[in-house]
Amino acid sequence: MKTAIDTSVILAIWGKEPGFERWEIALKSAAEEGELCICPVVFAELSPGSESAPVLLAALSSLAISYDEINPDSARLAGVIHMRYRQEGGPREHLIPDFLIAAHAQEQCARLAAIDRGYLRRYFPNLKPVDPA
Repeated sequence: MKTAIDTSVILAIWGKEPGFERWEIALKSAAEEGELCICPVVFAELSPGSESAPVLLAALSSLAISYDEINPDSARLAGVIHMRYRQEGGPREHLIPDFLIAAHAQEQCARLAAIDRGYLRRYFPNLKPVDPA
């Protein structure tokens, strides 16, 4: 079972934010069931904290996380759902990158590890979350 990882989870682990231990356990468990991956948006969001792409890839590899491209169907889904979100009055708080991460996870993976801010459940109801409990 392939699991996509959101930037929020990786930053929580690397920053040792409250509850990071639960995320480490959840990701270890997910890795035992299949591949862990990030999409290019997550890679871009993590990049400012790294000196180079190879260094970031190595850091992710130490967590058993690989890089996974976004396919055209996932990108299209992100755009369609983001448009619906904005038409329904969704604030500019969640931009297209958030929707690309979720669409990639829904279409190309089995689930998403993310610190859910509510919009994921509403706009991606078929997306299975990873529970860090």
